[in-house]
Amino acid sequence: MHDTGRHYLAIPGPSVIPDRVLNAMHQAAPDIYAGPLPDMVPGLFDDLKALVRTEHHLAVYMANGHGAWEAANANLFSRGDKALVLATGTFGHGWAATARGAGIDVQVLDFGRAPADMGQVEAALRADTGRQIKAVLTTQVDTASTVKTDIPALRAALDAAGHPALLVVDCIASLGCDEYRMDDWGVDVTVSASQKGLMVPPGMGFVWFSEKARAAGRNAGLRTPYWDWAPRADGSEFWQLWHGTAPTHHLYGLREALTMLVHEEGMPAVWARHAALARTVWAAFDAWGAGNAEIALNVADPAFRSHAVTAARIGPAPNATRLRDWCETRAGLTLGIGLGMAPPGDPAYHGFLRVAHMGHVSAHMTLGALATMEAAMLALDIPHGPGALAAAAGVVARAAGA
Repeated sequence: MHDTGRHYLAIPGPSVIPDRVLNAMHQAAPDIYAGPLPDMVPGLFDDLKALVRTEHHLAVYMANGHGAWEAANANLFSRGDKALVLATGTFGHGWAATARGAGIDVQVLDFGRAPADMGQVEAALRADTGRQIKAVLTTQVDTASTVKTDIPALRAALDAAGHPALLVVDCIASLGCDEYRMDDWGVDVTVSASQKGLMVPPGMGFVWFSEKARAAGRNAGLRTPYWDWAPRADGSEFWQLWHGTAPTHHLYGLREALTMLVHEEGMPAVWARHAALARTVWAAFDAWGAGNAEIALNVADPAFRSHAVTAARIGPAPNATRLRDWCETRAGLTLGIGLGMAPPGDPAYHGFLRVAHMGHVSAHMTLGALATMEAAMLALDIPHGPGALAAAAGVVARAAGA
């Protein structure tokens, strides 16, 4: 078929950018010293705090998610300080590697591509009788495995162990998709980025931090002038918020995105929409898998599945890659690669994929993606169970109501 219409990028970042956000960014360069842009930023910062449900501090960086990791590391640690990292997939190991490269003494609790065992976490904290672990680092959602960590349960494990370590959470994949309450859940530092649930192009990293985190990191030896979060949070002059020139057009886009999320739809409704779209995808995979044991979701328990992106197996390899290629070249749908599910040189790598349902996504987009995937299965003779599209439509119907 001839490729016409709008291509749908269903990968877990960068996500679909709303036309309103693109239009907001499509304007001439502004004055960065006075006028509408500086006047806009205080309200934008308020909305970013509302997004994570915090009354604490915010530092914004011209960076991607890896830069937000670096910012958190630089403001919390000195060389030789100890961190405990929970790895539930590729990105937990990535954060650990970033920290280790900066000279931090990293202990990794590796849970493979499965949810964190809070009993093991508590035991590791209790074993630290010298209270050397300065912070516990975790992803709320690992973008590769799509495992979701229970952050309140992790806070409870810290409290049960009586350990003073800071709780530091990566919400890069989950923010604006999965429910998150920084202050209520006792989180000390939250990091995220602009290109996923926030529906803005890559280029902005965010670090929210509590007063406890500010105090704990006051003498951090890794801090440099660029990464220092204090002037970014407290700067009396506009340039200090960015350590130089502001990310002007990203700010225009972010202003429009936050208006859509925080003010128009509202975060509880945003969370509910993402939960319904996630269940829609899961229902289709359950039906397909009933007719082919090689089709399955990576995360068995729905309680630990991301509402932003779903990792799955469509085997045997290379069926997932065949399906992705068909969807992209024949039907205008790009699905995510199976990142971290097998090494890229391993033939098994081609048996996995990811379906994103984050940010500016609606029921018709998700149902259309699933229908396209089923068309690919039919065209490529990939065995699958019946009834997937009816099951997915049923989820949407129940969520939307009459």
